[in-house]
Amino acid sequence: MTERENNQQNTITLQSAEPYSAVTTGMEHVPVPITWRKEFASLFLLGLPMALTQLVQFSISTIDLLMIGQLGAQALASASLGLAIFYATWLVGFGPMMAVTPLVSQTLGADPDNTRDARISVRMGLWAIILTFPMMFLIYFFSTDIALMLGQAEATSNAAGNYILALAPGMPFALGVFLLRNFLAAIDRTRVPLAVIVIVTMLNTLLNWLLIYGNWGFPEWGLVGAGIASSLSHITGFALLVLYIQWDKRGCQFDLFENFFRLHTERLKEIFKLGLPISVTFGFEVMLFNVAVFLMGLIGVNEQAAYQSALNVAALAFMMPLGFSMAGCVRVGLAAGAKDQNGVRKAAGATITICLTAIMAVAVFVVIFPKEIAGFYLDAGNAANTEVLQLIASFLPIAAAFMFFDGIQVAAGQVLRGLKDVTLPMYLTGISYWVVGFPVSVYFGLYTPVGAVGVWWGLLAGLAAASVLLGARLLYLLAHPEKQPA
Repeated sequence: MTERENNQQNTITLQSAEPYSAVTTGMEHVPVPITWRKEFASLFLLGLPMALTQLVQFSISTIDLLMIGQLGAQALASASLGLAIFYATWLVGFGPMMAVTPLVSQTLGADPDNTRDARISVRMGLWAIILTFPMMFLIYFFSTDIALMLGQAEATSNAAGNYILALAPGMPFALGVFLLRNFLAAIDRTRVPLAVIVIVTMLNTLLNWLLIYGNWGFPEWGLVGAGIASSLSHITGFALLVLYIQWDKRGCQFDLFENFFRLHTERLKEIFKLGLPISVTFGFEVMLFNVAVFLMGLIGVNEQAAYQSALNVAALAFMMPLGFSMAGCVRVGLAAGAKDQNGVRKAAGATITICLTAIMAVAVFVVIFPKEIAGFYLDAGNAANTEVLQLIASFLPIAAAFMFFDGIQVAAGQVLRGLKDVTLPMYLTGISYWVVGFPVSVYFGLYTPVGAVGVWWGLLAGLAAASVLLGARLLYLLAHPEKQPA
């Protein structure tokens, strides 16, 4: 290696591990104070590609709904029910996958050259996905029966079950994409994953067009076609990221797939130990939103279809702050690994500020243009869709209102995750969504004249409680660094 190449490699290593501005001299990793302005800039540069990637990746589900919506309200209701069951089960593998992020970032924050330890975390994260998938698939196999047991209409349940089975093969690859993206973020590689997800989304749109509607001589499979298209897209995305990591100068240094079948018991246990509270924490939130699908189904098919459309708008708005908060998790983990509490505080503050700004920018448009947004999901010219469109427009202002609290809670939750603080936040989210949010949704949705709108009031109450409790926990740990998990 030439001197110039060696200098370039050293620069890459420093940039990828730099949480706050640091220099490496000999065996020491010496922190250098960073200004708030530089922290905001660093987080934004890391987080913007992650946020855009998150937004584009989620658009696969959005494109599915938009294209399925052209089949009518019944198909949209079936997709809503199917996605509720699918993503509820997704959480089994999601927690262990997310646990890898703080493990890798804190490792590289303490020592940017510790590729072996980082590699073990990623490898065991992939193992965790493989080990949890059989349990997830078993639930998918009986999803129609589960929907029927929960009082959903037979036609809706049958169609949802077939849709889920078509989505299932792509599940482990979708989780793998998340895992590899987070690893790449920890080594400051975020632009190529964005390009990969854009390609995958374009592929998904084409496959939907072919398999939902039967264009170019392909079979017209409707919902099942949408599920197959998503599965193929997730598999493609995972394969492209693996190829990129093997090619990238910094990524290939980690040899992620070296000795892939070698079990590292202690690290796998640590991943599940961190991942279980994360899964439960996300589960408390996601399950409330999914249970709302079933509550809407008890009220009516139109309400169920309208709920999924309005929720999709809120979820799209959520993707940008989620991406920035994931970058915040990396930044906080790097600073915590380097024992730099000043860096931790600034990364936390920047994360919350940017997340709030990102989500509220969308909320403004949702409040101003609810009818126009509703028109994207169903054909406004079809009289049969009139009631559903009116319901969507009535739900969206409430969705916009809870975006403020959603931005705070996701930022606080990810920052706490970067500090490896996962157990108490799990209990706090459980209280927020199931002691506060769920009773409000049930009471106002099923036992008062406000009906479906009341379900949304419960979601708003749950997110408000989560933002307060998680925010308070974060402030406490920032004020008492000695209480932060080791």
